Amino acid sequence: MKFADLGLSDKLLQAVEAAGYSEPTPIQEQAIPPILMMKDIIGIAQTGTGKTASFVLPMIDILASGRRRALMPRSLILAPTRELAAQVAENFEKYGKQHDLQLALLIGGVQMGDQIKALNEGVDVLIATPGRLMDLFERGKILLNGCEMLVIDEADRMLDMGFIPDIETICSKLPEPRQTLLFSATMPPPIEKLAGKFLDNPKRIEVSRAASTNENITAFKIPVKPREKRETLRWLLRNDLVETAIVFSNRKTTVREINKSLQSHGFASGEIHGDMDQSSRIKELDRFKAGEINILVASDVAARGLDIKGVSHVFNFDTPWHPDDYVHRIGRTGRAGAKGRAFTFVTEDDAEAIENVEKLTGATIASFGKDDVRVELAQPESEPKPKSRSKPKSKPEQRDEERDTQEPRKPASESKPRNKGDEKPARGRGGRNRRDDDEVIPAGEWNGPKPDFLSVSAL
Repeated sequence: MKFADLGLSDKLLQAVEAAGYSEPTPIQEQAIPPILMMKDIIGIAQTGTGKTASFVLPMIDILASGRRRALMPRSLILAPTRELAAQVAENFEKYGKQHDLQLALLIGGVQMGDQIKALNEGVDVLIATPGRLMDLFERGKILLNGCEMLVIDEADRMLDMGFIPDIETICSKLPEPRQTLLFSATMPPPIEKLAGKFLDNPKRIEVSRAASTNENITAFKIPVKPREKRETLRWLLRNDLVETAIVFSNRKTTVREINKSLQSHGFASGEIHGDMDQSSRIKELDRFKAGEINILVASDVAARGLDIKGVSHVFNFDTPWHPDDYVHRIGRTGRAGAKGRAFTFVTEDDAEAIENVEKLTGATIASFGKDDVRVELAQPESEPKPKSRSKPKSKPEQRDEERDTQEPRKPASESKPRNKGDEKPARGRGGRNRRDDDEVIPAGEWNGPKPDFLSVSAL
């Protein structure tokens, strides 16, 4: 099927063609016709399937006729995060070039002045996060009784972030005869209840089983000790033919620590998390998209729903607390038909969490082993396996591993073994070749010990 078969206008088809697309994705193919027929929709699709365009395209045609009024947006799109709201706005700007539609973006972290000015001039499409929308509504700066369409995007993330009460309040302020579209990657019971309350005889579209993972993604789990996570991450970044990668952590403080650690070891990395202001987050994303950095360390809240092309790898530095987050994290790679690889670090304390992930996805995640390494490893003859696992470490060494931000001091102490070409003294410290932390290892070569996790066949 082609986009021309979906009932879109000629102007919109020209914009789609100019963007480089000719065939719709499954969610677009099934959602666009009923949306154009003004039906309510429940769309369940994993990330990276073209979900955003499936409602943006028909909305542009529907809103092409009509008159906008001050303070009264004609349509409303609710997104859980500022980044996802900005991504939706980019889609409207890309596909709506030939349409006279006014767009306003209501997100936190920026001044209200320009947002209020845009509302006063009248908008056709209002894209907002629930918090900022509720704030302006309570101040009397916006009226919702003229809204003809409502889109709730990433509904399950709304649930996780505690936005459901706000969404219920917002829905109660909207006019009753309206079209409502609800999209989500998963459909937990609270979202089903929300849909039953505010949608009128919706058409349910499910292009893949709820909470399933993308078949283009090769996923692994790696049993690892907490203190060995950073070393394992660096080893994979150097030896798995990584082009661009997103590293996810459960905590904002850990995001900052990982980024500092990677930068101290010579990696081109950046960070994005909820404590950063909007301008800083956008700047980091732009650097990542432009290729100035090829590793982005992120928290779930900051990176949910981001559509970044060409991400070859995803690393779960922490096993997600919520199994739904696993689907969304690894969905940052393997997008638009490309292949991707995802690694999840699993400690002993993560046994229940990874089990819940496997229950949700309905598939056992393979343990990463020697046969899965992307480059050929030439194991040194003089290095027996027991030595690579030897203990213990001295207290200064433990503190050094815990605080990688202090590791830039290492190169001065390691310059002698590197100049002499003698690697054995470096391996003698706890059986770990710490010299390789600061070197770029060419593909196909190996000059250090084999990581412990490569010999583990199962968790």
